[in-house]
Amino acid sequence: VQLQASGGGSVQPGGSLRLSCAASGDIVSIKHGNWYRQAPGEQRELVAQISSGGSAEYAESVKGRFTIARDNTEKTMTLQMNNLKPEDTAVYYCNVQGITPWATRDYWGQGTLVTVSS
Repeated sequence: VQLQASGGGSVQPGGSLRLSCAASGDIVSIKHGNWYRQAPGEQRELVAQISSGGSAEYAESVKGRFTIARDNTEKTMTLQMNNLKPEDTAVYYCNVQGITPWATRDYWGQGTLVTVSS
């Protein structure tokens, strides 16, 4: 497994979750990372991204509530989600440009389900 997403679960509105994306195997470090989500019947949307320089950008719907971070010592990328709303319910996917000894390539995690309901 090269990229493993975890941390999803069920939470009440207003609650928090922390998603984690761990790189392994050939991946030496994470260059650029994204978190996407896909709600039932909807298209996949970009939620947050972090550049190789550490700059973060967010979808308008999550600004001020979600924080993306990357730790290349641990080869992980996280998404801290606060003040969750029912409309945040979706399967969340991590996607990174992973640097290997041979090339930089795109990797996807398997998805982790986040359910926000009372």
